[in-house]
Amino acid sequence: MVSIQLEYQGGLHCAAVHGPSKSTLETDAPVDNNGRGESFSPTDLVATALGSCMLTIMGIVAQRKELPMEGAKVEVRKHMSADTPRRISRLEVDMEIPLAADHPERAMLEAAAKGCPVFHSIHPDIEVALDWKWVG
Repeated sequence: MVSIQLEYQGGLHCAAVHGPSKSTLETDAPVDNNGRGESFSPTDLVATALGSCMLTIMGIVAQRKELPMEGAKVEVRKHMSADTPRRISRLEVDMEIPLAADHPERAMLEAAAKGCPVFHSIHPDIEVALDWKWVG
């Protein structure tokens, strides 16, 4: 279990402290929801968690197989619903992997990304669109 402590600082800002490492981050409400957009919004963190989780799990597999994954990149575009309740409706994930498209471990790496805990924690009503670019 990991504990994260959060404090509302006013002005739609929150501060979070990661219990084990004491690392901190701040959130702000987005401009389109009464905020100033000065930091990640809570829903931005969901998109960030998805991208970083996918890269991390792929990195674990790549490390085990001694594959060069350094320089792999992901861009996640978060779309919010136009109706209520306000929610994430779509996450577009563009993966750029520094290996050849015909790499023999391609399917394994793609399965690893899709097997990450955050991917499996996203509500089924949220569409996740994956696009792969193999650039090795």
